[in-house]
Amino acid sequence: MPTILQVLPELRTGGVERGTIEITRALTEAGWRAVVVSAGGELVGRIRHVGGEHITLPVNSKNPFTVMANTGRLVSLIQEHGVDIVHARSRAPAWSAYRAAQETKRHFVTTFHGVYGLQSNAKKRYNSVMTKGERVIAVSHFIADHILTHYDVDPSRLTVIHRGVDLDLFSPDKAMPQRMAELIKAWNLPDDGLPVILVPGRITRWKGQDVCLKALAKLAHRNFHCILLGPEEGHEAYGKELRKLIKVLNLEGNVRLVGSTPFMAEAYKLASIVVAPSVQPEAFGRVPAEAQAMGKPVIASRHGGACETVIDHETGLLVPPGDVMELAKAIQEALTLEPDLRAQVERQAIWNIREHFSSRVMCDKTLGLYQELLDSDVSR
Repeated sequence: MPTILQVLPELRTGGVERGTIEITRALTEAGWRAVVVSAGGELVGRIRHVGGEHITLPVNSKNPFTVMANTGRLVSLIQEHGVDIVHARSRAPAWSAYRAAQETKRHFVTTFHGVYGLQSNAKKRYNSVMTKGERVIAVSHFIADHILTHYDVDPSRLTVIHRGVDLDLFSPDKAMPQRMAELIKAWNLPDDGLPVILVPGRITRWKGQDVCLKALAKLAHRNFHCILLGPEEGHEAYGKELRKLIKVLNLEGNVRLVGSTPFMAEAYKLASIVVAPSVQPEAFGRVPAEAQAMGKPVIASRHGGACETVIDHETGLLVPPGDVMELAKAIQEALTLEPDLRAQVERQAIWNIREHFSSRVMCDKTLGLYQELLDSDVSR
């Protein structure tokens, strides 16, 4: 029974954490053993629920002495649990995991989840641990190109495995009417039949909510409700700026900032269209993929991972990032889709995610990569 050790800083909310849980579930379903090391968090129970084993270590620390101590701890853990492959998912724990894998002569895999800062040579060296895996997983072709451009990596070690959407959560038939009713009440949505434009994402400038507001103001009508859905913590000044902009653009009554919700499938279900107007490229872009899985037309900025998940003019529309007029045109086009064409977009969007970007596809490809490494031991 092969044993895979995944290492990440913490088990709280986020794409890295969800991917770790999904791989843990896939490993145990395949009869493999899954061990996860993190500093803990509210999702530890999920690891155990899907059959994995969690071990708490301070691998979220960037303190050099703690990183060195973690190396020794991981060496002992690898030996004790008979780990075959070490999979690191973040930079700080990756340094400890890399050295421990070297010392124990175990396979080492990394997942490069984002565009890390390149402000200095020291920063680049710190980031470079994510390129030291025997196999380096990039979460999109955009990230793979970034790695090849900025780091010295043999392309043969690089594999693109897109993040996956959990279809047990994000599927039109999974949305719960009671939760939808709760959201309608919480968002104070009137029963007037107007379309709902959903803009999910943390309230932060690079997500482009201000661009979306300016685009909405360019429309010749106000026959819509727009929901800015996401947490403001740490970005309260930008949230205040958005509220002021809503007033200045005469969008009061049409646009609401509603905070976050755990009921994302239901939020998508309530939407007529979903907009992801980021002004900086996203490594993968969870929102465009999840929205398509729910059968919703998506409007996204034409950069980063969205260029890989959204099929332009088939499952949604791609617009130049930061272009207010083009975004306004796209929103108007999406709002006025004929029913037959909307149904076609819905079918195509759902098919696109199920075929190419589901968590099952991600897990199958990842376990296939693990198996290749294990097979290489046998062939030696």
